[in-house]
This record gives sequence, C-alpha cells and structure tokens, in this order.
Amino acid sequence: MNRTVRRFTSAAAGALLAGLALGAAPAYGAERAADLPEFDFSACPTVDELPTGADPGTWRCEVMHATGHLRMGAVDEPLTEPMKITFAEGRVDGEFRQVFGEMTAAPIRVGGTLLTLTPQYGGYSDFLSDDTRRGEFDIKFVIGSAHGLLSLPWSGCSVGSDEDAVHLVLKDTDPTRVISKDPLIAAFGAQDAEFAAPGTSGCGPLGRALDRALGLPSTAGANAFDMDVTVSIRSYM
Repeated sequence: MNRTVRRFTSAAAGALLAGLALGAAPAYGAERAADLPEFDFSACPTVDELPTGADPGTWRCEVMHATGHLRMGAVDEPLTEPMKITFAEGRVDGEFRQVFGEMTAAPIRVGGTLLTLTPQYGGYSDFLSDDTRRGEFDIKFVIGSAHGLLSLPWSGCSVGSDEDAVHLVLKDTDPTRVISKDPLIAAFGAQDAEFAAPGTSGCGPLGRALDRALGLPSTAGANAFDMDVTVSIRSYM
C-alpha cells in the first residue's frame, strides 16, 4: 500500500480531550497567553479536503511544534527551531482518519561543516498510540549549504527519500499534559532511539563523500531523535 495514502491517526488529542472531559487541570496551572507558543492554523486542510463522509462538527485540526535533539550517524545537533506539523483528524464510519496539511522546519547546521539538514515529511504518519509507542512517521533530511556558502551542483539530495525514508517509531518520554485550556494546548515528550538511517539519495557523484562526512548509513540503535512536543487543537465547527 502506498504510504502517502495510508491514514495518520493521533491518540494525543483523544487522551487530552478525555482528560478535559473529566475536569483535569493544566499541569502548570493557569499560564498567561503571552507565555504560550503561537500556533498557525492556516495550513489546516479545508472542510472540502476532508474525506467523503466526514462530519466537520466532529473533526479537528492539530498543529504540532517539536524541538529536541538529533543524533544520526556523525550528526549530533539540537533542534532549536521547532518542526511544525499540521493535520486534520476525526472519524469516518467509526474509523479514525487524517488529512495531512503541512510540515515545515528550519535547516539544522551540521557542526564542523557547511552542510545543513532540513527535515521534511517523508510521506507516511500514524500517530495512533498504544502501550508500546506514541506513533510513527517517515521523515527525510534535505541536504543544503549554510548561508549559501557552498555551490551544490545537485537538487533533491537528501538523507532518506519518499521511497526509503527515515522511519521513526516514537515512544513516550514524558506523558501528555494540558498546559492551557483556552486556547487548547498540550505537551508531551517522545523519542526513537532505535531507528536506522539510510545513506544519501539523489546526490550524484558526491553521494559517497557526503555519506562519509555524515557517517551514513547508520544502523539501528546507533541513532536517536528526541522531541519535546506542544500541540494546539482547534475544532472545525
């Protein structure tokens, strides 16, 4: 099955909303609006883009911000600027469904080099959590040059691709907690310390040199992606 059309589901919102229904208080008490991150809902799928049979009154859009730390091959760098992921989710005929909106991220400077890695959506996500994991998603890292100081003779050069992405299976490191009820914002921590990273793709004759510089491919267990996530939820109706 093509991963780009497989469903993306999220238990974080369900657990959060269930907690609110039980009257759970924000973990950090009442926080001032000025202290909360700003969430942009402009990339939410429109009502017309929801699946056939979806009731907009029961669907919601989520915007996730994730910072953290990436260790992959020879790369060992913090993610100080948040990755931002936007999607809609709800049920159709009792089954959880999702419509992906957008993923954006700032380039990550690879220390000691002029290279950057920009995280991009790899075409598959499934955040239906269970007792063993928070969720899954595929990601690729587009290779670029810091401040344009290198003239790169190729485009589409990346670590991972839509056909061979870095596949993350996230496990909880910090449970979901409500940090604001109005606007509705929650936070949690997640990590994958078991993923494998492929070599570079689409880099032409420089591929081998880039693999050596980045320490790729890198076997499962030698890498880690730690994420501190905040998510804001908005209903469609």
